[in-house]
Amino acid sequence: MANKPKLAIYWLSGCGGCDEAIVDLNELLLDVADKTEIVLWPLAMDFKYAAIEAMKAREIAVSIISGSVRNSEHCEMAKMLRNKSQLVVAFGACAGRGGTPGLANLSTRQGIFDWVYRDAPTTVVNPNAAGPQETTNIDGRTLTLPKFLEHLYPLDQVIDVDYYLPGCPPPPDLIANALQAILTGDLPPKGATIGPRKALCDTCNRNKRKPSRIEIKHIVRIHEVEADPDRCFLEQGILCMGPATRAGCGESCISINIPCRGCFGPVPGVLDSGSKYLSGLASLLKVEADEDVKRLIDSIVDPAGYFYRFTQPSSILGRMQADKLMEV
Repeated sequence: MANKPKLAIYWLSGCGGCDEAIVDLNELLLDVADKTEIVLWPLAMDFKYAAIEAMKAREIAVSIISGSVRNSEHCEMAKMLRNKSQLVVAFGACAGRGGTPGLANLSTRQGIFDWVYRDAPTTVVNPNAAGPQETTNIDGRTLTLPKFLEHLYPLDQVIDVDYYLPGCPPPPDLIANALQAILTGDLPPKGATIGPRKALCDTCNRNKRKPSRIEIKHIVRIHEVEADPDRCFLEQGILCMGPATRAGCGESCISINIPCRGCFGPVPGVLDSGSKYLSGLASLLKVEADEDVKRLIDSIVDPAGYFYRFTQPSSILGRMQADKLMEV
């Protein structure tokens, strides 16, 4: 065990799907466990934070961190693992770009608490608007909770990140390739995203059958129509983020007739996939009067949810706000 590289797998603010994706490696996971010494993986094994804290700087070969930074404990653990690790991999959409939880940045910390503990229709009777407190005294003992931060941060807005593995969650083949590259040292330059360097449209089967020129005269939501499984979604007036999203997911959504929502993040060379997509979409709209423009705009019910579902905190506007609110 002493000669094996140490591996840490940690989950910050996320749904747990990224850890499950690692489990889905099946037999390959046994090979990883044989070639490394797993020193931290709360989902699967009982390790204590104190054991990690006691390690020397850079003693861990690689830390695979999923989830975004939403509270003070996430921040503390991210910084500790950065100090103890030679390499840090931002694993999945939440760690790399903020993910769907990042849409909460469109609200405030207090606004989130008010909705969850007081205003939501599903909230039970709570006349005193009781909510989580950072410290609570009970029977002479003080109980503490991590501080819920004002802003949600992708991992690289809190610590230095060496590599990114995209997806919600990353697919098993991409995980396997990344682990192989890490274990053999056959890695791209620091800061790279480990995945294909092309747009999803380039690998989509529907791309072969779409017309040379798409003209969008109306926009509909996927549940409002019976989408043709052989035609490009955009050709049918259904918003699909494929043109501005990195390939590598295996078209799992498109294969079940659901348009891409952008979980793999922007294509290489693009900082903000949402603004890039809007620019491309505008060039496809077939409008002849101001009324047409307004009708099409109004038909996009949730612009942020469409264009920034997985990337709001890492977008141009999201980063500007993070610079002002940085508290970690």
